[in-house]
Amino acid sequence: MSKAKLTFLGTGTSQGIPMIGCGCEVCSSTDPQDKRLRSSVFVEYEGLKILVDAGPDFRYQMLREGITNVDAILLTHNHKDHTGGLDDIRAFNYLEKKATQIYCEKYVEESLRMEYSYAFAENKYPGAPEWEVHIIDEQPFSIKGVTIVPIRGMHFRLPVLGYRFGDIAYCTDMNHIPEEEFSKLEGLEHFIINCVRRGRHISHFSLEGAIEVARRVGARNTWLTHMSHQLPKHRLLSEELPDGIRPAYDGLVIDFSM
Repeated sequence: MSKAKLTFLGTGTSQGIPMIGCGCEVCSSTDPQDKRLRSSVFVEYEGLKILVDAGPDFRYQMLREGITNVDAILLTHNHKDHTGGLDDIRAFNYLEKKATQIYCEKYVEESLRMEYSYAFAENKYPGAPEWEVHIIDEQPFSIKGVTIVPIRGMHFRLPVLGYRFGDIAYCTDMNHIPEEEFSKLEGLEHFIINCVRRGRHISHFSLEGAIEVARRVGARNTWLTHMSHQLPKHRLLSEELPDGIRPAYDGLVIDFSM
């Protein structure tokens, strides 16, 4: 069985860690694994290079990991910490001389049209980003013959999408997964789930909730992402988690099966 690779570009919440102006023990930690940019992953899968979300840290994340091209960008939803870096796609447009392929739901495209109106203008300003947007929903779709399985979740009242690539699934910014979607999560080697803090949260899984979902999914390995400074430092959180569940960190690379 051939292998693929997922790189965590960012594992923090919308404000990142350290948070501006905060002097808590997590934000002031000197451990590199406690430095968390806004959540995003880069997936190398069946010959494709796929970015999931492009938040405000997009430019730095591309430079840090040495990423020079992407075949597609999959958006989970329209919040700024997941779309705020899309203007910097201009660099790829310039180097590759073509539009970047973006896959998202219809409401996400409508949001992009408002926030980045200049990218959709009939007569574009020179140098504006070039995008080709493909509308998807929770049904499987293909990119260059490679099938990707979206996973429906709810971010409070906002519908969002996670994605499955072979034996790995990435689900961020959710606090509910509909019953009918769990069949898409069967047989995973790696399951990635958002976890913002202890105790109930209105739009994200709590630590307790993420562990409960992870146990139901039953993947060999579960990784927590989209973590806030309200959780313990990486080392301490790692020590308290059940076997098979670990906090991810920026720059972590996971090899998985296709």
